[in-house]
Amino acid sequence: MSTLIRTIAIAIAIVCSCFFSTSALSQTAPTLGTSGTFAVLAGSAVTNTGPTSITGDLGVSPGTAITGFPPGVVVGGVSHSADAAALQAQSDLTAAYNNLAGQSCNTVKTGQNLGGQTLTAGVYCFSSSAQLTGTLTLDAQGDANAVFIFQIGSTLTTASNSKVVVINGGSNCNTFWQIGSSAVLGTTTAFAGNILALTSITLNTGATNSGRLLARNGAVTLQSNSAAVCSASCAAIGVSPTSLPVATVGVPYDQTLTAAGGAGPYTFAVTSGTMPPGLSVSTAGVISGSPTSAGSYSFGVTATGANTCAGIQAIRVIVSPTIVGANATPIPTLSQGAIALLLTTLALVAIGRLRRRDT
Repeated sequence: MSTLIRTIAIAIAIVCSCFFSTSALSQTAPTLGTSGTFAVLAGSAVTNTGPTSITGDLGVSPGTAITGFPPGVVVGGVSHSADAAALQAQSDLTAAYNNLAGQSCNTVKTGQNLGGQTLTAGVYCFSSSAQLTGTLTLDAQGDANAVFIFQIGSTLTTASNSKVVVINGGSNCNTFWQIGSSAVLGTTTAFAGNILALTSITLNTGATNSGRLLARNGAVTLQSNSAAVCSASCAAIGVSPTSLPVATVGVPYDQTLTAAGGAGPYTFAVTSGTMPPGLSVSTAGVISGSPTSAGSYSFGVTATGANTCAGIQAIRVIVSPTIVGANATPIPTLSQGAIALLLTTLALVAIGRLRRRDT
């Protein structure tokens, strides 16, 4: 009897475990409703300085102020100041925000910097603030419907030149940032996803976003930025060549990487592994320098397109030791005329010696 009871208990535990595991991982994208057409939507005001480009609708409600357009421009969309469209968009934004806040957390990230991490689909939560310094990679693992949700208790802040890239068939549109207060994107940050902030959103000079900037109660502040409603999915981006010539210690090296499959122009960066000491990759994809240590080096290069979609390529470079004698001073060579003159001189010297011996 005891054996039977243990067997039944184990079976029940397995069933429960499978059930709750499946439920915990079933994150879903919220319905954005009419707010989905807005690249920028604020609660109190939209303020812009410089040549900002907005691709999609621009709006504010219940506030009325939209300033800085021009010099800012709205492409493929309409400006809505406290009209019925903006009011409805705010209502739909509130519903989407509450949906995101109510989803079960899969992984607690409180206290961790998102920079340098590669994450798969799921719900990631921070009890307070979140920081991004460097590159956050979101790997869809070939699933075009992969959903990434970040629940942040207070603020989201990114350092200058940080970026979020979605790879392997994922979509910026399926990336959601539910912010408990405000979001601040640092200078030239390349961000991806839908920011739904309770209070305000600020983009510092040169920062970009592919997704949506949706602030419920506060302002959206822009400074020479680009904000565009995200594309439905990311095309696969390939990086080539996949193999590179052998390098030699102390010898200048110069190879260029290219990318294809997405929307250019592309920027390149090493996001994993170790490059040979003395070599570096420029944002244009040029590998250059003079290697200083022999060995085999493997590293990953990420190419990011204009819409922040990205592709990663593993690259291996072998560095051989310096070739002995490769830098030795070459032996001087003589021209044919010099050789003839030398032979003639030697012949005359020999004839003179023979004559002196005969006498």
